[in-house]
Amino acid sequence: MYTREQASMVRQQFWTTFGKYMSPIPSADGNKVNWINYKTGIPQLFFRMDADKNQASISIDLMHKDPELAKRIYAQLQTLQPFLHEALGETWTWEPLLYNQYGLALSKVGTHLTPINVFKESDWPAIISFLKPRIVALDQFWTEYKMIIEMSI
Repeated sequence: MYTREQASMVRQQFWTTFGKYMSPIPSADGNKVNWINYKTGIPQLFFRMDADKNQASISIDLMHKDPELAKRIYAQLQTLQPFLHEALGETWTWEPLLYNQYGLALSKVGTHLTPINVFKESDWPAIISFLKPRIVALDQFWTEYKMIIEMSI
């Protein structure tokens, strides 16, 4: 069992390792990118990666303060669903309305890998192998279709 500080350190070590592994990989448009804190360029739309003691996950999270605008952006993402799934090479789960731990509404499109444990360093290669192709595919998709989402705002 880890203390809160130890758990935070292990997670930080994992994300530092992942960031170093991904740093030489350019974005789809050839630029340097911070894969861990990917900037979509659209406020309240995030590409999230997470790993804990049970799973690793990657998702598109939409947490817009304006519910109507959030619905429009999510609907636009849904129209692009075939292109997203083609870019990813797999089908992700679509959740139009969830609430996070703070009670804020969000929409999520994502997938996860279980059982996996970020606190077992021996699981790190599997987590990295899960996250890397998906974040790269998301970047490729985003490079091609971001403009369509921006037009719906």
